[in-house]
Amino acid sequence: MARSSEDTRRRLLDAATAEFAEHGIAGARVDRIAAAAGCNKQAIYAYFGSKDGLFDAVYDLLCVRIVDAVPIDAHDLPGYAVRLSDWFAANPQVLRLAAWFQLEVGASRLPPAVALRATEHKIAAIRAAQDAGAIGSRFAPEALLALVLRIATTGSKDSPESGLLDASAATLRQVVRAAVERLVSN
Repeated sequence: MARSSEDTRRRLLDAATAEFAEHGIAGARVDRIAAAAGCNKQAIYAYFGSKDGLFDAVYDLLCVRIVDAVPIDAHDLPGYAVRLSDWFAANPQVLRLAAWFQLEVGASRLPPAVALRATEHKIAAIRAAQDAGAIGSRFAPEALLALVLRIATTGSKDSPESGLLDASAATLRQVVRAAVERLVSN
């Protein structure tokens, strides 16, 4: 029985997520991705055009998953940061993929369009909450988003600061919430 093209695409994305998270873009091998997905490497090129195209599709998918799983609530940025921190703890491959993107691609090209749209949406939501007086405006929306995202990743085992904070999940949530509360206070 032939597998559907959507099933093949999903298996390739799942295998590529694991491969890119482990080895980065340059270190990832299409042969390993294809083998893990149970198909041949020509399928990668047929569905995604190139290894870079596959990485972009993985990155897009993860951005969509984050936005769907943890939608921003700019009127409750401390709660958003806690939920995001919990999600990153449950999905550590996301931070590894983001780190590989920064290390290997950096400023040489823009992040995928989905990531840019998600960031623009979050900045607009923060700006609107600031304009409404719901949160403090001592930081520009872009800076506030960057700080909230950084704080939300503090407890991740893949964070550079992971060894500094030996805390339970409950303590980490309290630290994240308190830090963001201070950032957004009027």
